[in-house]
Amino acid sequence: MSRIKGFTTGLRMLVIGLLVESVLGNSSPIWISQDGLEKVVIDSIDKLEKLSGVKVTDLHRHHIDHITIPSNRGSAFGVLEGLMICSSSKHMTETMQRIVVAFDRTTGNHGGLEEEASRMHYVLYLINSPVVRAESLNFKKEGVYTVVKDVFLPWYNAYRFLIQNAKRLEAEGFSVFTPLDRTLLQNSSNVLDQWINSATESLVHFVRREMDAYRLYTVVPYLLRFIDNLTNIYVRFNRKRLKAQGRGGLQDITFNSLPCAFDNMYCNGPFTPFFTETLFQNLRKVSNGLDESIHHCAFPSTSGKRDERIEQSVTRMMTVIDLARNIREQNNKPLKTPLREMIVVHPDAEFLEDITVKLKEYVLEELNIKSILPCNDSLKYTSLRAEPNYSVLGVRLGKAMGSVAKEVKAMTQADILAFERSGEATFSGHCLKFSDIKVLREFQRPPSVTKKEMDASGDGDVLVILDLRADESLYEAGIARENPETKKKAGLEPTDVVEVFYESLNENKNDLDSIVKSKEEYIKEAVGSPLLDHSMISPDAVIICRETIHGVSGFSFAITITGPNIVFDFGSITQLFQGNNKHAEALRTYLLSRDHSKLKSEFQVGKGKIKVECLQGQPVVDVELGKHLFLSIGDYYLNRRMCNWYTATYPNKIPSAVDS
Repeated sequence: MSRIKGFTTGLRMLVIGLLVESVLGNSSPIWISQDGLEKVVIDSIDKLEKLSGVKVTDLHRHHIDHITIPSNRGSAFGVLEGLMICSSSKHMTETMQRIVVAFDRTTGNHGGLEEEASRMHYVLYLINSPVVRAESLNFKKEGVYTVVKDVFLPWYNAYRFLIQNAKRLEAEGFSVFTPLDRTLLQNSSNVLDQWINSATESLVHFVRREMDAYRLYTVVPYLLRFIDNLTNIYVRFNRKRLKAQGRGGLQDITFNSLPCAFDNMYCNGPFTPFFTETLFQNLRKVSNGLDESIHHCAFPSTSGKRDERIEQSVTRMMTVIDLARNIREQNNKPLKTPLREMIVVHPDAEFLEDITVKLKEYVLEELNIKSILPCNDSLKYTSLRAEPNYSVLGVRLGKAMGSVAKEVKAMTQADILAFERSGEATFSGHCLKFSDIKVLREFQRPPSVTKKEMDASGDGDVLVILDLRADESLYEAGIARENPETKKKAGLEPTDVVEVFYESLNENKNDLDSIVKSKEEYIKEAVGSPLLDHSMISPDAVIICRETIHGVSGFSFAITITGPNIVFDFGSITQLFQGNNKHAEALRTYLLSRDHSKLKSEFQVGKGKIKVECLQGQPVVDVELGKHLFLSIGDYYLNRRMCNWYTATYPNKIPSAVDS
């Protein structure tokens, strides 16, 4: 069986009933009683009308689903209901091959012309195609590859990312993974938690409404858009937050964001049954009370807690981000290059509040900029120009089009603003409205500022302006962004504990050193651990990867990632054994042999202490973190720096491990 990046061509046999209903459009015309003892096969419209007493004008299923036939056994036995789909029959063994063959032939019956005559039918590709509307389709294998690349892989990566973080939080001693409590998500103060909850409600509402109306062709695009939003907005923008450590309630928000993923799986179940079943079965292992299969679960229902305002806010944010990305691309300014300022021009105060207040932190981080300035004065950075909508006005105005067009083009800035306020204006006796005139906003740079220093992009509604000038105070941001990329290239997981070292490759090495030291806290937060000088790498360190990076904020440097290196205070360890160096070395060897993550967990449980009593012939000792050892060079470095500060601040007091 051929494979496409791990997804087999067996997907064409996903749900036979769905294929027959939604693609073939055929059902077995059988009416059956509730007890299954009475069946009637309908072979004509006349027969159906005669038995049901209902006038039939259309044989499509949604026009006859409601029709019932009285039982021949009397009213006490109720009525016969149909249609019975062939996939619901218990005797499928003999007929399954016929159904699959019949489905293979639908490419001819329904206008699908297979490229290179290959027998490849993928449900998600076909359901999201013109075939569902009985239109022609030129079948292309590239379309199937696109479904795998643009839908399944991002979806699986988002799921995998959330599971990785759940495992990491459990490993660090937080609460056990329980994904089905939605209360915290609904009550969260985080705007993206509120948004994903509302977006999920909107998804369920839309799918139910459209499926009830048999508009299958509108459902799949909406489902795909939700998956795209889940991966490219919620997961992407929350990566830093989901990876954070030790923040109150964060682990619960991480776990409880998954009910949205469950609802998404339920909605996608009929369209991608094997894929959703795989995800569902994995989550069943840690979730009590779930059915044996996702296909046994009830379809989700809406709770009515939708917030259209917050959904609109996130849509606006994505519009601004896309426009800013376009500016960067046009001016060859990659995202790893930090920029000083972005100006958002829009007359609506609510729009500006969304971008510069409510969603500000996400915009700043995603675009790698320092600040956002709102501007509600459309004329401060733009000039307005009016153009007639020829496609709309041409037929309507006829010979008068020339004179009207001339007057529209002659509109002044004040005229255009007045038109936008009132919604209409009269030219040569003709009243024109919003749809008749295009208002174009053209960016006007401040005097003495060039295109290389400032550029803009707009969509006719909002204008985004980026200050492209270099700013030395932003260099640390560019340096910090390279470290996660290096970790990713090395194939490291979020749960992997590593240490990161840098080495300046510039002639003047002090420039980079001064930036790293002056912005140490910022870089530590961005990287997830201290960024250490390469001279601190232990001779015994296990080097995972080393990467040379050029042209980031004008610097060239090397990043080295190693496994965690335990740092021992051998003098303090020797004191545990009254100066016995042999016993101290045995303890050191034992601790180095331990799994680092488990050792860290034991220190957390013991509140910074562990008891070692497994060394034969040696006394039981209590090993204290921060006194006898440090779990990494980074921890040791931060401790020494704190001790130096403490000594300088309180010269007459000796700092203890607790103080430091």
